[in-house]
Amino acid sequence: MSGWLVIAGLGPGDDALVTHDVTEALADATDIVGYIPYVARVAPREGLVLHASDNRVELDRAALALGLAARGRRVVVVSSGDPGVFAMAAAVFEALEAGPGAWRALDIRVLPGITAMLAASARAGAPLGHDFCAINLSDNLKPWALIEKRLRLAAEADFAMAFYNPRSRARPEGFARVLDLLRDCCGPDRWMLFARAVSTPEEELRIVSLADARPDMADMRTMVILGSSRTRRIDRPGSPILYTPRFVAEGA
Repeated sequence: MSGWLVIAGLGPGDDALVTHDVTEALADATDIVGYIPYVARVAPREGLVLHASDNRVELDRAALALGLAARGRRVVVVSSGDPGVFAMAAAVFEALEAGPGAWRALDIRVLPGITAMLAASARAGAPLGHDFCAINLSDNLKPWALIEKRLRLAAEADFAMAFYNPRSRARPEGFARVLDLLRDCCGPDRWMLFARAVSTPEEELRIVSLADARPDMADMRTMVILGSSRTRRIDRPGSPILYTPRFVAEGA
C-alpha cells in the first residue's frame, strides 16, 4: 500500500514543544484526523484535508484514518500530549484489530509527544521524581468503582499520582469524591499541584495542601499531580518548587 498512517502527539500546547518528527509528518500529510481543538492547531495549506470530529467518536475517527491510509492517503491522527497516554494510539489499534485484514499491512507509526503530566511536572519542579502512576479520572470508559480501587491502591503504595481528566461540566461531582477519598487515604498534608493550560498563554499553576484543594481548582485543561508522602515544597522568591526525592531509606 502506498498510504501511511502516523499517530502523533502535539505536546501540551506550545508549538515549540512539538517534536521535529511530528512537524515533518504534518508537513508531508494529505489528511489530518482528530478531535476538533487538536486539528485546529494544524495550519491549513493547499492539498491538506482536515477531518475534525467530536471527542466521543474515537473509534469512528480511527476507522476513518485507517480507511484513508488504505486508499493511499498520507494520514496523521493528532492528539494533544503523547498519543499513547489516554489518547488516540490505543483507539487506532482497537480499530485495526477489529477491522479488515488488509489494514494490518499498512505502514503505521506512533510519534511520541510531551505529555501533560511531564510538562506540568517540569513547570513545578520534579514532583514525579520518584515512583509515580497516572490515572484517568473519567468514568466514560471504565466504572467508577475501578477508579476508586486504583486510587486506594496507589495511595497505599505511596505513589505520586498524575490525574488526567479530573473534572468536566458533565462530571462536576467526581473530583470532589476523589479529593474526599484521597484525604481519607493520605491525610491532609500531601502537596497537590494544579497545572492548567501548561505552556499556553493561559497557564496557571497552584501548589496547595490536600486539605486546601477544592474541586473548582480543576477542569478538563488542568493536570493534577498529588505528591507522595515524601514530596517536598521549597519556598523561594517567585514560584515555589515541588519535588519528590530520588531515594527512599531501607525499611521506610
